[in-house]
Amino acid sequence: VGQSTVAEGTRLNRSRSKVGSRGSRSIDRSALKAGGDIGPDAFRAMMRAGADAIFAARDELCALDGQIGDGDHGITMETGWKAVLDALSVEERDRTITELCDQIADAFLDAVGASAGPLYASGFKSAGQAVADRLNLDAMALAGWLDGMARGIATRGQTTPGEKTMLDVWRPAADAALVEARQGASTARCLSAASQAARAGTAKTAGMMSSKGRSKKLGERVLGHVDPGAQSAAILLTAWTEGLANRSR
Repeated sequence: VGQSTVAEGTRLNRSRSKVGSRGSRSIDRSALKAGGDIGPDAFRAMMRAGADAIFAARDELCALDGQIGDGDHGITMETGWKAVLDALSVEERDRTITELCDQIADAFLDAVGASAGPLYASGFKSAGQAVADRLNLDAMALAGWLDGMARGIATRGQTTPGEKTMLDVWRPAADAALVEARQGASTARCLSAASQAARAGTAKTAGMMSSKGRSKKLGERVLGHVDPGAQSAAILLTAWTEGLANRSR
């Protein structure tokens, strides 16, 4: 998926310390900031909407990956998000968004050995840590959460924008949300701006050379092909946006 070779051998050595596990510790929920309309229940609903969208796009993602990769990205993402849904199905209603992110990260890491596993694990861990002081997310906290996701993926994948990876979606999405948040926009508007930037970022990957992963070996043959990891990231962001909008109606 145009990602770092960090995934090679990951299944042999996947200690959670490598993705910053917070471990088990008590949380004083009364000390968390409650302002904002994305609480743990809304966050769960958004994640479920994202999973459903990934399931629906499985064959499309495999076809995209078949052009410049192994052709299994849709299956990989489906496997990861099925594990996430299993983890979120446990009825522990007092979990914070940070704790839910830890659950999602661990589920992805356990289920997926390809590059998407450790990358999303690190992304969700970092995103959760970015809002560790929050019970609910307001617009600025949502932007911070997306920034944490982008930073976690960049750090784990040792990549920067422009290398034809999923970061070419997550970084502009986070930046777009932050611009809106600073202007006083709602969480829905921030997430909508993020998804718009994500779709634009996905399209731009078609004109990029790949410097990560197996597609790097294809050289100029990758030109004209959208990165499947970027596409799946955009699908998630669009589904989260629609999920939040539907919940608000």
